[in-house]
Amino acid sequence: MKSNVILFLAGVAIIACSCSCSKNINTEPDMTPKKITLTALAPQAIESSNEFGLELFTRVAVSESKNLMLSPLSASTALTMLLNGCGGDTYTQLQGVLKYPSGMTISGINEAYKSLVGQLLNADPKVKLALANAIFYRNGFVVKDPFLNVMNNDYKAYIKGLDFSSQSALSTINKWASDNTNGKIPEVLQEISQDDVMFIMNALYFNGDWSYQFDKALTQERPFYPDGGTTVNVSTMNGEVGSKAVDGNGFKAIEMPYGRTNFTMIVIVPDESLSDLYTSFTHNSWEQLTTDFDQIPEFGERKVFMPKFKFSYEKYLNDQLKSMGMVDAFMPFQADLSGISDESLFVGFVKQNTFVEVDEEGTEAAAVTTIGIRLTSMPSEPPQFVIDKSFIFAIRERTTNTLMFIGQVVNPEE
Repeated sequence: MKSNVILFLAGVAIIACSCSCSKNINTEPDMTPKKITLTALAPQAIESSNEFGLELFTRVAVSESKNLMLSPLSASTALTMLLNGCGGDTYTQLQGVLKYPSGMTISGINEAYKSLVGQLLNADPKVKLALANAIFYRNGFVVKDPFLNVMNNDYKAYIKGLDFSSQSALSTINKWASDNTNGKIPEVLQEISQDDVMFIMNALYFNGDWSYQFDKALTQERPFYPDGGTTVNVSTMNGEVGSKAVDGNGFKAIEMPYGRTNFTMIVIVPDESLSDLYTSFTHNSWEQLTTDFDQIPEFGERKVFMPKFKFSYEKYLNDQLKSMGMVDAFMPFQADLSGISDESLFVGFVKQNTFVEVDEEGTEAAAVTTIGIRLTSMPSEPPQFVIDKSFIFAIRERTTNTLMFIGQVVNPEE
């Protein structure tokens, strides 16, 4: 019987394996971002994660006309944990999907991850950022010690064997996801298949106050024009806030900081529609956009109109990952997960659950990625930036340009 691996993204990412058998605009905040020092390979790992995440996001977004959010950082972390257990073509395919250069060793990748996470978690005391990993496996399923050692030492994973036939195992896994996302993602699994032998999980949680907060008294209903839909009135924030703005090819974009400005939100508003923008929105587009923002020295005062929004999202990513080249890992009797166990294993699913809320004070976002493995079986009159149509939003750490969350809002009222 084959086992499969399942991956969840949402602030929490899970991989399951189966066996084949508060500040006011009038108060000047500290606008100096903390300098982050990384190991030599970490910048390449960040670029790889961003490129992977943007391709994954666009493949999902072009097929869905609703609000959605993914976490590239959560997804790449969980899949990189899985990569440590892969061999042969399964390894080569997943390494390519994750955009790691062929010459980058797995030990180098793990070291880069450790360096990046250690720095991100301490980048800004005004922003709450938490990242946690876990390995849950079925009691009696023999996991190779080298794999568990890497998960423990490099990924600081919580590792625990459970009785998967008991309801308490399901409760334990869901509680871990909830605890590591401040309760924003209370459930990532509804059941455990008899073929599931392992879940590889990552949870990412972000809570940041705007460096320049919006005045709640100015929030009011304003018209919003969803792609392909009827105009709706939505609760829209309004304020003169510190920001940067650029005009791109077919879009306009604004960047607004959190805390001491290490972390920011970028909002991209297309000239036409989101579907038109996605035809040309690539990793290179993102790199050029963030470069343009980084060349603007200061966050200038700008009158911003931005809708409030809040939603949860869940997505199985098997189809998108297969189309990107991760093929063998999902195939019973062909997947090579020999680094995890001597049993015949395959990835059953990769799933991401996410949550985001944006209001006058700031942003709260979370993601869980789960992989399941189974046995086979401004001046006097500041300029304006109006967000009144479907848009893309992203949260990044700007000194390293680490893309943490990216999503689209088609209708803030959904």
